[in-house]
Amino acid sequence: MIAGVLPEIADDLSVSEAAAGQLVTAFSVTYALAAPPLAVATARLPRKTLLVGGLAAFAAVNLLTALAPGYGALLVARVAAALLAAVLTPAAFGLAGRLAEPERVGRAIGVVAAGLTVSLFVGVPLGSLLASSFGWRATFVGVGAFSCAVTLASAALLPNAPGAPALGVRAQLRVLSRPSVLTCVLGTVVGASCGLMVFTYLGPVTEDLTGRGGPVLALSIAVIGVFGAVGTFAGGRLTDRWGPDRALLGMFGLVVSVTALLGVVGVLTDSDVPVWPVAAALAVWGFGAWGFNPPMNARILGLAGDAGTEAVALNTSGLYTGIALGGALGGAALTAYDGPGVTFTAAALGVTSLLLMYLTTRRYPTPPAPGADGAADGQTAPSADRVG
Repeated sequence: MIAGVLPEIADDLSVSEAAAGQLVTAFSVTYALAAPPLAVATARLPRKTLLVGGLAAFAAVNLLTALAPGYGALLVARVAAALLAAVLTPAAFGLAGRLAEPERVGRAIGVVAAGLTVSLFVGVPLGSLLASSFGWRATFVGVGAFSCAVTLASAALLPNAPGAPALGVRAQLRVLSRPSVLTCVLGTVVGASCGLMVFTYLGPVTEDLTGRGGPVLALSIAVIGVFGAVGTFAGGRLTDRWGPDRALLGMFGLVVSVTALLGVVGVLTDSDVPVWPVAAALAVWGFGAWGFNPPMNARILGLAGDAGTEAVALNTSGLYTGIALGGALGGAALTAYDGPGVTFTAAALGVTSLLLMYLTTRRYPTPPAPGADGAADGQTAPSADRVG
């Protein structure tokens, strides 16, 4: 929600909007750095205890954030919220994978991913609406109140589930350092750089294509949000039907194809592309970009075995690293070559990532889930020496 209330925060706390924007940076950097060690540290805690306790603490932090007297206190509160989110998100993905039947793991992960997708596209406009009506502090009251409701629902509905087996920190680190796991994370870093670069600079990209600003950008975000949510569910189902590896390549192939198409169209036209084909292309792009999430997490869970939650945390750190890298490279490309520079740079990264994913899925195929009737569509489990 911070992204939608930056002007109000900056005005109320007498700081620049650039300084207020660092609240987002602080959250992202904290999450990226903290997720892997926190996942290792909390691996043996019962899952329900971890999630319910973490959600309660997250609710409290957001309610206290609404009372922050100044910028420094607000920054500390955002770091605290990031630490809790870094624990909760990988644990939610890991628990979804554990609770689902082997043939429905992809769909279960897709539901969690859909929650993240909807929160992204609903949170910003809802936060802006609350801030415009009641002030920016009301946004954090809203998050805190909603988190309280989810805490109560989780306490009532989540089944008891033990933590990970007693692997020990060294054994966990050995799993996380397997070539199969690390190359999967590397693919996530490069893939996120491609996908989120386009989303970060969606405004200039769509304006260069259509010659129109605000309304087209709002429409584009809405289209991506709707089809992104559909894509997460579809990605989960395809993961169960095709296996994580084929679903991963298929979804990300869509992202790369549309990104390259937008770049070519941007070069060959003179900002006069009708809005509807751009919206249609972004619908396919959003479908693939967010549909990539379920097979990506199903693959890392399958490769890491008993250290699955820790591996998801490491992969999520890779995702945030890719977002930061995409923002930096995209900014340079935009400065030098406008919107087409962004799309061509993203497409080049995407082709690199797609090739890396293809090679690594061939070298380290995702093993079938325990209890599944063999591998999906002929996929076989990697032998111990092949996964390091």
